[in-house]
Amino acid sequence: MVEKDFTKRIAEKFDDRQVIIGRTANLTAPVKGRGLCQARDLCHRGCPFGAYFSTNASTMPAAYATGNLTVRPYSLVNKVLYDEQKQRAKGVEIVDTETKEVIEFYSKIIFLNAATVATGFILLNSTSNRFPNGLGNGSDQVGRNLMDHHKGLSVSADVEGYEDSYYRGRRPTNIYVPRFRNVKKKDADFLRGYHFGGSASRWRHESSDGIGAELKESMIEPGKWVMGLYGFGECLPYSENRMTLNKDKKDQWGRPMINIDCEFKQNELKMHEDMSVTAQEMLTAGGFKNLRVSNAISSPGNANHEMGVARMGRDAKTSVLNGFNQMHEVPNVFITDGSCMTSGSCVNPSLTYMALTARACDYAVKELKRMNL
Repeated sequence: MVEKDFTKRIAEKFDDRQVIIGRTANLTAPVKGRGLCQARDLCHRGCPFGAYFSTNASTMPAAYATGNLTVRPYSLVNKVLYDEQKQRAKGVEIVDTETKEVIEFYSKIIFLNAATVATGFILLNSTSNRFPNGLGNGSDQVGRNLMDHHKGLSVSADVEGYEDSYYRGRRPTNIYVPRFRNVKKKDADFLRGYHFGGSASRWRHESSDGIGAELKESMIEPGKWVMGLYGFGECLPYSENRMTLNKDKKDQWGRPMINIDCEFKQNELKMHEDMSVTAQEMLTAGGFKNLRVSNAISSPGNANHEMGVARMGRDAKTSVLNGFNQMHEVPNVFITDGSCMTSGSCVNPSLTYMALTARACDYAVKELKRMNL
């Protein structure tokens, strides 16, 4: 009820802001052996019903079903092997993390999707006479333009009334406020924008105290309603935000250590401050009281949405991949994880990676049939 009334009030007072239910990939009916969502609200622990999308529940079983998948655990990729004469990649070198054995595997094409930082490491570590600074790095763009979303802003407020109401049931997502800054026109002193998530709930009663039976008795009476919003903002790509390899320091397998030099800059800081202002505006417009603001911006990497370091582009002089996620300089290598992204938007990026992967796979198969790879 609180969230519905909040949605109505925001629609009445703001032309540019909408409150909707968040989007989530949870099944409402069984699909290919996967069960439907049980509304247990614990998706982050893993779903034994396979009801929310995950690799374990969906794509891995589908890949196994083809009969063409081999999974080799305890395998750490060191580098992509490059054939100087054919000017193609010929395979990968891995180290077995249990036996320390170094092994080579060979393939006509390679999809390198180790996640952004690991993919960047593998490329930078894949040196040869042709690529002394890393595989496909003639542009010097491998490792650069590292991005992550910035977060840390949360605003909560007390809700008056609704004492006769209580939330019931559970759902896998919360309310969502899509990006509204710099959409139809530039209306802020920064580029791009951010979104909000949020929810309303009843806290435990303020008088809850004691232990054992006394505590249980005091918690029978639900506390006041509280409404909260939190924000996620976009980070622009900066060439100086980058990862490099420190060849003077080695990990336990004798590989160079990764150096990260990345920070949120003035655009992100201004955006983060604006997030605080607009979140408070919305909660105030909702009629809520006693606003509490936590506004410590996160550090890059904290949102776990690393992107960049091998960006797509039309020009091989300024990018690593073409429009099909194919390396400009090594055409039988494709990269479709977060490394390929040219910008970060402000939304969870994984579905975008999946769409790019499906498109790149289709293209790679067609190029193989045409004998171009």
